[in-house]
Amino acid sequence: MTDAPASAAATIRGDVIFDAAGRNTGGFRNEVTVSRPNGLPGEVYELPTDEGPGHGGNSSAPYPLAYFTSALTACVMVQLRAFARRMRIEVQDINVNTRCHWERVQQGSAPYVSAPVAFTMDIELGPDVAEADQRRLLAAAEKGCFIEAALKPGVMRHRLKIKDHWVEVRSAP
Repeated sequence: MTDAPASAAATIRGDVIFDAAGRNTGGFRNEVTVSRPNGLPGEVYELPTDEGPGHGGNSSAPYPLAYFTSALTACVMVQLRAFARRMRIEVQDINVNTRCHWERVQQGSAPYVSAPVAFTMDIELGPDVAEADQRRLLAAAEKGCFIEAALKPGVMRHRLKIKDHWVEVRSAP
C-alpha cells in the first residue's frame, strides 16, 4: 500500500505536555499525580509507585520501571494503530512484547550506577500484512513515539531547588 498523497497542506505543530507531582509517603512508596495542562478535566491520573523488598520497598504498587516499560510498549502500539490508518495499511491485530534491560554496577557501598543495555520489542502485525508495509509502518511508529524520542541523548535535564531558586545541574558522564 502507499501513503496518502502528499498535499500542499500546512505543517501542523503542537505541544504535548504532561506534568507530574510526586510525593514520598514513607519508605519507597510514592504518590504521583500526572496531568495535562490545558487537557480535559478527567485527564488527571494517580500513579502510585513502590519498589520490591530487595530495594527496601514492600511491592505495594508497580515499580517506576514497570510504568516505563508499559509506557514504551503502549506508545509504540498507539502509533502503529494510528499510522496504519493514515498509511492505509490494513492491520487487524497488534501484539507487542517488550524487554527493557538495564545493568547496575555498584562499587562497595557507593550508590550504584545504572545504564541501559537494550530495549527490545517483538512486534506482530499479522500474517496478512506485507513485509514492506510492516517495515514502513514500524519506521513511522518509531518516529512518532514520544517515549522513543525521549530516549535520545541530551533530552533529560535536572534542576535542584537551592534555597529559594532553581539551579540546572549537569552530572558528569
